[in-house]
Amino acid sequence: MFFVPGQSKENIMMKQTVRVAILSLAGLWPLGVCAQTTIEKSPAKPIEEQTAKANEEMLSAQRRSYAIAQVVSLTDEARRYTDLGRRAHILARAADTLWDADRETSRGLFVRAWDAAEAADAEAQDPSTKDNQKYGVLKRALGHDSRAEVIRFATNRDRALGEEFLKKLTEANEKEAADAKGEPKKRTREDSILGTQANSKRLEVARSFLADGEIDRALEFAGPALSQVNQGSIYFLSALREKRPAAADERFAFLLARAEADPASDANTVSGLSCYAFTPGSYITYSPNGGAMWGSGPSAGPPPDLPAGLRQRFFAVAAGILGRPLPAPDQDFTTAGRGGKYMVIKRLLPLFTQYAPDMAPVLYSQLASLTGDVPAEVQKKDSLLTWNLQPPPSAGDALLTMQDKLDHAKSSWERDRIYQDAAIALSSKGDVRARDIATKIEDSSLRDQVRHYVDFGLVQAAVGGRKTEEIIRIARTGELFRIHRVWAYLQAAHFLMTSDRPRALSLLDEAVVEARRLDADDPDRARALVGVATQFVSPDPAHAWEILDEAVKAANSAERFNGEDTRISAQLWTKEGVKLRGADVADFGLHGILRALGRAETERAIALAKNFKNETPRAMAILTIVGTVLEKPASQSVGTLQ
Repeated sequence: MFFVPGQSKENIMMKQTVRVAILSLAGLWPLGVCAQTTIEKSPAKPIEEQTAKANEEMLSAQRRSYAIAQVVSLTDEARRYTDLGRRAHILARAADTLWDADRETSRGLFVRAWDAAEAADAEAQDPSTKDNQKYGVLKRALGHDSRAEVIRFATNRDRALGEEFLKKLTEANEKEAADAKGEPKKRTREDSILGTQANSKRLEVARSFLADGEIDRALEFAGPALSQVNQGSIYFLSALREKRPAAADERFAFLLARAEADPASDANTVSGLSCYAFTPGSYITYSPNGGAMWGSGPSAGPPPDLPAGLRQRFFAVAAGILGRPLPAPDQDFTTAGRGGKYMVIKRLLPLFTQYAPDMAPVLYSQLASLTGDVPAEVQKKDSLLTWNLQPPPSAGDALLTMQDKLDHAKSSWERDRIYQDAAIALSSKGDVRARDIATKIEDSSLRDQVRHYVDFGLVQAAVGGRKTEEIIRIARTGELFRIHRVWAYLQAAHFLMTSDRPRALSLLDEAVVEARRLDADDPDRARALVGVATQFVSPDPAHAWEILDEAVKAANSAERFNGEDTRISAQLWTKEGVKLRGADVADFGLHGILRALGRAETERAIALAKNFKNETPRAMAILTIVGTVLEKPASQSVGTLQ
């Protein structure tokens, strides 16, 4: 049986594992016994066939023993990592990889991962460093802090273990709250966005189940956290509605009832509820000074087709909360304050006018009451008042609107913003006229930003429509960042590989050239080379190995390369806030190519993985290869090697 490194039997375990591997590799495995047993069961089969089968089983056992030894060695190395977040991540991944092979060791690794995660999250929230504290809040808001990750991995393997970690987190939160009883803290807008740490992590895990299609499991795990309106609960329900609308609507109705009965509900509560009803995948709240805080989740899309009764129920609850009498200014402890309430009402009034005009007078009355308390500069703000509430205009409408605005523009600054908006709208629809409009922008810096954003959007549209020639044209002539250009070439090559392999291989060669133009210390260089190598696995495995060797060298020059980052994106700031476009490119990560190559040549793949100088890519590469080996069916148990 394996034991967790660091326990009293660690050295014994390591020696036993290595001894098994050495004996196996030396050919001293008790092959005769295995063969004899099999022959006795099937005396009619030829001796040669039984021997071949026994040899195959022996080699499989050898590979598994060798793979497990690599993980054990890696977890021992992780104890020396100074980056606590990285240590927690690697230990959790190692525990996940070993689960089927040795659950006792895996559980111990999960415990060690949790301890490291607690320390990492505490360090991130250390008030002695303001930047650390802001980063910690951001990671918590996104559900990406270290404890959330450990809970996610553990729950995926054993729900009881995940609940155990959540209980520890809840107990720690309760102790912290008890210690702070003497210093009551005003509820903040961040509280209304994030909810409790335990609930935000529970919902993050539930969303991962949902993404994997395990809807019932996701609902069961998320249940305790679906009682409060916050970013996590609304994002979860929006994602759930894509897969099971009735279940999502039922739980949204429950949230409406809870919000209506809660005296602490305020304008930001209503804003959060509106995100499910009208802007799924988006979440927006306002501060007392009228400033907006917004986020976009994975389920962004058009307004859902809610049942008429549920939509009217939303408006009734919203009107009731927004129509509550204003407290005295020095007694206003709401998260939105007067300025935030003013902005939420302004944002939602057009919806009331359209869908519930009989309730709109309540909001007009509140605006009138707030006018005397809200500063004039706040009243003039347009902080995302129409964000995601209005559908993007058609190409024709965008051009007509552009020309009408240009006719009334009074400065080059105004004209540039008009061209920017039109180019964005057209590129979203794959309309190549967006490129010509972008070139009309006078400000050279803004023009370059818009052209990058527009051309990336045009490539996305062409990829979605499998328009290979259009992809190639933009890849060669467009204003694209190099990593975006490599992605375009890879997509075109993928589409052509079966119908025109020579041309596809030529495009991959162009992608290699583009990748090599990236700076040596840019992690995108390594990611791009990994992507090209992945595409070569099927048509030319030998060349794939060569390029992957080059990718390892590039990764060793790039401290920020981790082997897991597969996201590419483009962003552009507009008057409505930041515009984001992105794509997940699995080929830019190590997982796919190492699974493919490691399946055929395990030892060579692990040797290559060990050439990574930096801890994270080396660890992730080894765990990926080992996971491939251990998932193969074996004729004998490896969970209790002696």
